[in-house]
Amino acid sequence: MSAGWSWYVIALVAFNILGCVWLLWWTARRRPGDPAPTETSHVWDGDITEYNKPLPRWWINLFYLTIIFSIGYLLWYPGLGAFAGYGGWTSQAEHDLEKSRQDARLEETFAIYRGKPLPELARDPGAVALGRGIFANTCATCHGSSAQGAIGYPNLADDIWHWGGQPEDVLATVMDGREGVMPPWGVVLRGMGGEQAIDQTARYVLAMASPDPAALRDFDAVRGKKYFDGVCVACHGADGKGNASLGAPDLTDDYWMYGKSMASLRETISNGRHGVMPAHGEWLGETRSRLVAAYVWSLSNTQAAGTGDTAE
Repeated sequence: MSAGWSWYVIALVAFNILGCVWLLWWTARRRPGDPAPTETSHVWDGDITEYNKPLPRWWINLFYLTIIFSIGYLLWYPGLGAFAGYGGWTSQAEHDLEKSRQDARLEETFAIYRGKPLPELARDPGAVALGRGIFANTCATCHGSSAQGAIGYPNLADDIWHWGGQPEDVLATVMDGREGVMPPWGVVLRGMGGEQAIDQTARYVLAMASPDPAALRDFDAVRGKKYFDGVCVACHGADGKGNASLGAPDLTDDYWMYGKSMASLRETISNGRHGVMPAHGEWLGETRSRLVAAYVWSLSNTQAAGTGDTAE
């Protein structure tokens, strides 16, 4: 707050306080020549008279005490422009104090799960319930309440893991985040075979995931393999199975995070993709990260987790 605005607020507050004091004094005093409280000339039915008696002195004094209290309050707490107040109170400090209290209560709740392996947590109904609650608060915005994802956000309820599906992989994803980058190959492929090179590469990628072996013998798919071998094998491998250490997905399954259409594949190949999973370790802490990771891992490892059913 600038000095000008600060003085404006102080003046406005002082004006209102002084106005209240003047109003009390002006309305409470009696002047020479004022009619008696019983002489209002307001009479009904011959014997019902309206009086104009002043407030009792003790009542008026309570108003003055209220004004004095308000002045003390404004001096103790920051109520006068940029003045910080003699009490040193701030909303940030109040928030931090309350947060530390609530964090301490949460730590007591989560203490029994500290350091436990994910498979063990996944077999504990209480731990899974806590993990589900953490997931709903922090992960469902992107992955959905059922963890089945959306366009651009992976499905966590299946058995496909772009960064590895071992418990330690899932925990690392939650705590440290992931950043998957598919480079834009449009310029390179156009230099190798023109605009059709992008289409033929996309055709080959679709053919790899097709259950019909004949799809790989299609003319465009055959030409596309040449381009695939030239620019894509470094990450996705010669067989298209991907590389979990890079986050490069398996192109031979039938899961397509950005869609299976030719338009989507052309966009991916030409302009690339950049997916970011934020790191939650600092925010959630290790124990809560373990709980939510155990819940996610249990969705696709139902037998190991002992749930006996799927999230779907």
